[in-house]
Amino acid sequence: MQDQYLDTLEYPKILQQLVEHTAFSASRELALALRPVADVETVRHRQQETTEAKDLLSTRVELSVGGARDVRAQARRAQLDAVLPAEDLLAIDNTLRAGRELYRKLAPLDEEAPLLADKGGQIRPLHHVIEEIERCLDADGQVLDSASPELARIRRESFTARERLLERLRRLVSSSDTARFLQEPIVTERNGRYVIPLKVEFRGRIPGIVQDQSSSGATLFIEPLATIELNNHWLELKIAERHEVARILRMLSALVGDEADNINNNVRLLAEIDLALAKAHYSYALNGVEPALTDARWPLSESPLPPHEHPVHLLKARHPLLNPATVVPIDVYLGGEYTVVVITGPNTGGKTVSLKTVGLLAAMHQAGLHIPALDGSRLPVFSGIYSDIGDEQSIEQSLSTFSSHLTHIVDLLDKADERSLVLLDEIGAGTDPVEGAALAQALITEFLERKSLTLCSSHYAELKVYAFSTPGVQNASVEFDVQTLSPTFQLTIGLPGRSNALAIAERLGLSESILEQAREMLSPEALGADVLLENVRNASQAAEVAQRESEETLARTEALERELRQKLGQIEEARRQVIEEAREQGRAELEQMRQELRSWRERVTAQGTKDRGSGESLQEMMRVLERMEEQVQPIEPVREPRTAPDTEMQVGDRVYVPSLEQEGQLQEIDGDEALVSIGGFRVRTELDRLEYRGRGRPKDESPPETPIRRAKGPAPSMELHLRGMRADEAISAVSKYVEEAYLASLPWVHIVHGKGMGVLKQVVRDQLRGHPLVRSWRPGELSEGGDGITVVQLESVE
Repeated sequence: MQDQYLDTLEYPKILQQLVEHTAFSASRELALALRPVADVETVRHRQQETTEAKDLLSTRVELSVGGARDVRAQARRAQLDAVLPAEDLLAIDNTLRAGRELYRKLAPLDEEAPLLADKGGQIRPLHHVIEEIERCLDADGQVLDSASPELARIRRESFTARERLLERLRRLVSSSDTARFLQEPIVTERNGRYVIPLKVEFRGRIPGIVQDQSSSGATLFIEPLATIELNNHWLELKIAERHEVARILRMLSALVGDEADNINNNVRLLAEIDLALAKAHYSYALNGVEPALTDARWPLSESPLPPHEHPVHLLKARHPLLNPATVVPIDVYLGGEYTVVVITGPNTGGKTVSLKTVGLLAAMHQAGLHIPALDGSRLPVFSGIYSDIGDEQSIEQSLSTFSSHLTHIVDLLDKADERSLVLLDEIGAGTDPVEGAALAQALITEFLERKSLTLCSSHYAELKVYAFSTPGVQNASVEFDVQTLSPTFQLTIGLPGRSNALAIAERLGLSESILEQAREMLSPEALGADVLLENVRNASQAAEVAQRESEETLARTEALERELRQKLGQIEEARRQVIEEAREQGRAELEQMRQELRSWRERVTAQGTKDRGSGESLQEMMRVLERMEEQVQPIEPVREPRTAPDTEMQVGDRVYVPSLEQEGQLQEIDGDEALVSIGGFRVRTELDRLEYRGRGRPKDESPPETPIRRAKGPAPSMELHLRGMRADEAISAVSKYVEEAYLASLPWVHIVHGKGMGVLKQVVRDQLRGHPLVRSWRPGELSEGGDGITVVQLESVE
C-alpha cells in the first residue's frame, strides 16, 4: 500500500481523526504509522481487536491506559546508570500503575476478549518498582522522610538546628539594644544563610558578616557573629540531606534500569492497547461496523447475483470525512457477475466522492478500522488499492492534466493484479474526446482482463454503450435534480447517468430558440437513447417503490400472524387450564366420596363386631358399597382410542410420541429405533416408546400434514445461555431448546454463546444451518449483545 495512493484518497486525514482518540504519545505514533495490509489473517486479527475493544467499552466505559506516558527514553537512560529526576520517576510510576491496572482488568477476559486479554496478560506489573517509588516519593515528587532512616534523622536534626538559629535571631532583633539599628525587626535569608536587615548608617554597631545589600544601598543584610556557628551547622545538615536525597534517587534509578526492558515492553503493550481503544472510540464516533471478510476471488458468477452476495457490498456507506448530518449514504456492490463499474453523471454530482468512499473504506478495513456503513457490509482484502483521482497539473514538471493522469495510470498498470482495487476518476479526460473515449475503453478492457475490481467515472457517452454491451462491466450513475439545480449524490448501479445539460440550460432561462437549435444538432439516436434511459429509470424507480411496499406489507402480515398465533396460543392455554381445573375438581369430589365410603365401611365393620345378630344385612351393605366404589374411576385425559395393528408397526403408520405429546407418521425403522415425522420436522426415538394410532396411507398417496399441538407445561425462556459449556454439551442443549421453543410456538429466541475464540458460536451456527425447525438466524445487533448472541427465527407451528 503506497502512500501516494493513500494520500490521493485522503487517508492521512483519517489517521488524524484517529489520533484524537489516543491517550499518550506512544499510541499516537502507532496511530499515525497505521497502514493497510494485504494479509488476510492480519486484517482479521486487527478487525477482531477493534471489535473486542468496542464491545468492552460498551460495558466498561472507564477502560483506558490511565496516566501512562512514553517513558522508554527515561528507562534507557537509567539503564546507562543515569540518575533520573523525581518527575521522571513519577512518570514511570504512573505508567507502571496504568499497566498494572490494565493487567488486572484484561488478563481474566480470555473468553470475552482473547486478543486484548493476551496483550494485557503480557504486561509485567512490576509491583516492587511501584512500591519502592511510592515509598520514597510523594505525589509532588518530593522525597519522603520514610525513604531512609538516615534521611529521617538528618531532617529531624536540621529542623532542630534551624529552630535554634531562628530563635537566637528573633531574640536579637527584638532586643531594645539592637532594634533601633535595624530597618525592620525581621529575620530573612540571603545566600542560603539567615540574616537581619541593618541600616547602612549603623554599619559596625552589630558585629557580623555582610551577606548582601539592598538595591537602594540603604540596608545591609548581615549575619551576626553570634549565629555563624548555628548557621554553619544548619547548612551542613542541608548538604547532608541533599546527598542522601541524591543517593535515594540513584537507588531508584538503578531499580528502574534493572527493569528497563520490561518497562519498555509495558509501554509498547500499553500503546497497542490504547490504539485498539482509540479505534473503538473512533468506531463509535463514525457509527462504524466491522465488515464481513470475503474471499478475494471474482467474478463469482456469469449470471446476476443479489447485492449481498457480491465480494464488495457496502450498505449505506458514508464518506468518513464529510459531515455525517449531511452526507448521502451510497450502496455499492461489485465482483459478482461484473468487475468494472463505470459511473457517469453531471459534474459535482458525487462521482469522485463515491470513488473515494469505496477506496477509503477498503483502506480503513485493511488497517483494522471499522467502516461507516450498515451491518451486512462485506469487503475482501485487496492486494493493493490504486487510485488516480483529482486534477494534478504540474507546472514545474510541465505536465498537463492528461499527462498527469496517464503517468499515474502507467504506474498502477505495473502493479494492479486480479486482487487489486483500482479507482480512476474521469478516465481518459483532458484530451480529444474521441481519442479519450477510445483510450478509456482500452484501459477498462485491460483491467477487465486482469480481473481487477475497478470503479471509474467519466462523461463519455461511448463508455455508457460500452458498459451496456460488455460482459463484466456495469453502468452506474449519480443523480441530479433539475428542478433544484443541485445533485442528490445518490449512486444507482445498473443505470448510466445523464448530462442534463439542455435541461439545466432551460431551467436557468436560456432562450428556447437556442435550445431548439441545440436539440436539432443532436443525433436522433442520442435523443432516443435519452428518452429510453429516462423510461428505464422511471421503471426502475417504480419497481423499487413496489418492492418497498411489498416488503412493508409482508412485514405487517408477519407481525399480524405472530400476534394472532400468540392470541391463539393464549386461548388454547386458557382452554387447557379450564379443562384441567374441571378434571381436578372431579378428582377431588371422587376422592371425597371414597373417603366417605371408607368411613361408612369402617362404621359398618365396627357395628358388625358389636352386633353379630345383624351380620348378614351389614355384609350386604358392604358388598353394595364396594360395588359403588369400584364404579368410581378417575377422569383420564381424552385421547384417541388405540387400535392394535394386525401386524407389527410399519413405515407410514400413524403413531403417538408420548415424550413430545405429539402425533406423527412413522418414516423409518432401524432396528430398535424409529424416525417419526411431526409437522415440519423429524425426530428419532426408540420404537417401543411409540403408540400405534392407525395404519398409514398407500405409498403413492401423499400423507396428510400432521398438525402439531402445543406442549404442556410452561414455555421455555426466550434466551438459552451456553457460556461455559463444552461443544458437545452445547449441541445437545441447543437441539432440545429449539424443539421446546418450537412446540411452545415461540416466534424467535436468543442463543447466548459469547464471543471468545468463536468456537461455541461456530458450533451453534453450524447446527442451526439446515435445521428443519429454524426459518432463519442472524448475529445479534449491538443493542442485543452483538456477535455474542445468535437470534433464531423459528418455523411457525401450523
